[in-house]
Formats: sequence, C-alpha cells, structure tokens
Amino acid sequence: MRGEPFALCFPSNNGSSCFSPSELPAAAMFSSIAPLVRLNPFHAPHLQLQQEGLGLRKRPAEPEEVSCPRRSLAAASAEEEYSCEYGSLKFYALCGFGGILSCGLTHTAVVPLDLVKCRIQVDPQKYKSIFNGFSVTVKEDGVRGLAKGWAPTFIGYSMQGLCKFGFYEVFKILYGNLLGEENTYLWRTSLYLAASASAEFFADIALAPMEAAKVRIQTQPGYANTLRQAAPKMFAEEGIWAFYKGVAPLWMRQIPYTMMKFACFERTVEALYKHVVPKPRSECSKGEQLVVTFVAGYIAGVFCAIVSHPADSVVSVLNKEKGSSAMEVLKRLGIKGVWKGLFARIIMIGTLTALQWFIYDSVKAISRG
Repeated sequence: MRGEPFALCFPSNNGSSCFSPSELPAAAMFSSIAPLVRLNPFHAPHLQLQQEGLGLRKRPAEPEEVSCPRRSLAAASAEEEYSCEYGSLKFYALCGFGGILSCGLTHTAVVPLDLVKCRIQVDPQKYKSIFNGFSVTVKEDGVRGLAKGWAPTFIGYSMQGLCKFGFYEVFKILYGNLLGEENTYLWRTSLYLAASASAEFFADIALAPMEAAKVRIQTQPGYANTLRQAAPKMFAEEGIWAFYKGVAPLWMRQIPYTMMKFACFERTVEALYKHVVPKPRSECSKGEQLVVTFVAGYIAGVFCAIVSHPADSVVSVLNKEKGSSAMEVLKRLGIKGVWKGLFARIIMIGTLTALQWFIYDSVKAISRG
C-alpha cells in the first residue's frame, strides 16, 4: 500500500475538505492529533483519514451530538417529577401549594410551643423555662390560652410558604439563565443559596404584618385575643408601621434560616443515604424516602434554630414594645439575652422543618402519581 495516495479529510458544510498528496507531511501531523480531537467535548469537527485509492476510510466521522435546548439539570428533574413544563404556571402553582401546606399547617400545629417560646423571650422572669411557661400559661388562661395567635400564624405563614417555595423556583430559573447552563451546574450550590435568600426576602414582607399581630396577641395579656381585635388596635396606635417595623429583624432571622434549611437538608440527605440507609435511594420506596426526608429535616432544623435565634429574640421583643428600634432592643438584651428560649425554639424549629420537608415531598410524591 506504500505509494498509494492518502488524504486527510474533515466534514464541512460543502461536503468534505481533503489534503492533497503533496501536503502529506501536514496530513501526517494532523492524523497524530486526531484521537485527541475526538475527545474534545466542545463539538469540534472530527478528522477522517481516507485512503483514496481503495475508497476506504480508516476512521469514519462520528455524527455530532444534537444539542438540546439550554436547560439546567433541575429543569429535567422537575419535568420528570411533576409531569409538567418546568417554569410553567402549573409548576409554580404546584410549588406554591406545597409551600402553603408545608408552612401554614406546621406553624399552626406548634402554636402552643411558639407562644411559650415568645413569652420566655419577652418576660424571662415570669416564664423561667419551657415547662414552667406551659404551667403558668395554663393556670392563667386555661388550655385554650395555648392556642392564642393561631389565626395570624396560619395566614402569615401560609403566605410566607407560598412566596418562599414559589419565588425560590422563579429565582432559580432567573439566576440560572443569567449564568448559563454550564456555570449553573458548576455553581449550583451557590445558585440554590442565592435563590432561597432572594425568595425569603419577599416571603418575609408577606409574613411581617401577621407576625406582628401574633406576637402582640401572645405576649401582651389583655391586649387582644383575636386577629380581628388586634389588627385595628395596632393600626390606630402606630399606623401601618406597626405591621412592618419588624421586617428587618425578620430578614435577619429568616434569610439565614432558609439558606441553612436548604443547604443543610441536602447535605444531610446525602450523608444518610451514604452512611445510614443500607440501599441506594433509587431502590427505596416512597415511604422509606419520606422517612429519610423527615430525619434530615429535623437535623437541618436544629441548625436553622441556632443560626436564626438571636434575631428571633429581637423580633419578639420589638413587636411587643411601642416605639423601639431593632438596635435598641439588641443592646438592651445583650449577648445572653438573645439566647433566651433557645431550647424551646430548637424543639419547635426542628419539628417544623422536618414536617415541612415531609409535607412538601409528599405533595411531590402525589403529583407523580
């Protein structure tokens, strides 16, 4: 076969381009790098070595991959899980509905614990511990007194859940489009943290009015027993500012909480499947996966409570008092004061976070049929 002409060819829009026999040294050089070119992930044209005399090709060109629309891995996952278009109104509605259930129901369920926690924060001399707080509350107000503030809690945290989970998906898509698909994948953890923080910013604006009313009802005996009584009274005393003066401390409390909630939960799930669960996640039933979800959610909730508790103490005191600012309350409480009621809040937030993830994943499981 020596002496027979060779040509180095590569595909082009007009057919193929080949080197003539006089250019064989250059062709030989290119043939030596052809295997490297085939490994190139950036869709470069694959070079071909053709023996003209026999009409044979030693390495036919492989067809180029057909590139899919620029979507993130999260989009593909969402379509598989929800059976609806990622980013569609139906998808956002499903996320928002799951958020309403997961946040509204769970926070309402732990109103008695939340009430005692708030009273420990604003009056630690009277309510010395979680058990003492329950005892004193029942003696003064009866068992029904433990349910004070349930209405603003349900309304406020339902709105917060709607915005938190709904806007989280909105910002995840928005930031993903700004970064591009490749960077979205490489920086996906940072993307999730940024999206959750942005969503919580707006969720707290929706929560603030009801949170202010709830704290007034729970921590000021005789002020009001229901939302219908508290809201007009607050507006008459301080105007609209009464409902939003606690929004900055809410951001300080809820944004770190939400970022920890998502990041710690995901890491804990990975660790449980790697070190505790005896089989891969894909082989677990829906029930088994929900158990893992609950355990991971509770562990994440403990860390959420710790990072957000100082700001929560400021919110409780600020919404109780008239004319105070967040910095004034923080200075007055001091380092020790902002940690009052931490044990009660760990129990409450751990339970809340576990139930929220359990309910949210249950909604996803139901949507999958």
